[in-house]
Amino acid sequence: MQVLVAAVQEEYVRRYGGPDDTPLAEGVFDPPGGAFFLGTVDGSPVAMGGWRVRRDVLPWGLSPAAEVKRMYVAPAARRRGVARRMLGHLEDTAREAGAAVMVLETGTGQPEAIGLYTAQGYRRTEAFGHYAWSPKSRYFGKPL
Repeated sequence: MQVLVAAVQEEYVRRYGGPDDTPLAEGVFDPPGGAFFLGTVDGSPVAMGGWRVRRDVLPWGLSPAAEVKRMYVAPAARRRGVARRMLGHLEDTAREAGAAVMVLETGTGQPEAIGLYTAQGYRRTEAFGHYAWSPKSRYFGKPL
């Protein structure tokens, strides 16, 4: 998994000029307030993604929210539906844990991600969190 964490940070540096420095507290992905998953193909890690509960984010008045974090698919596994399956798994597990809505932040430097999220029913929502000030950030949500 650490290889994928390093790869996503390299991707952010390439696309935005620096790594994602969103603070993530120790244990943020521990149940019941979160979860983190690793996707493999033939035993090799190719995807990851997690969610954490955000009670301070209330899109469309829905609560609690689960925020997608660190979702990433390695270049060799892209365009095969891996990201769509990972996102669906994140939604399912967050819903099972009691989340009413899934939220996420991405950026203008990731048009593929924006395309994926909108194709899966996500709509623009209000800014929240660490990068709420950035004109490059885009915020999406989807009722679960």
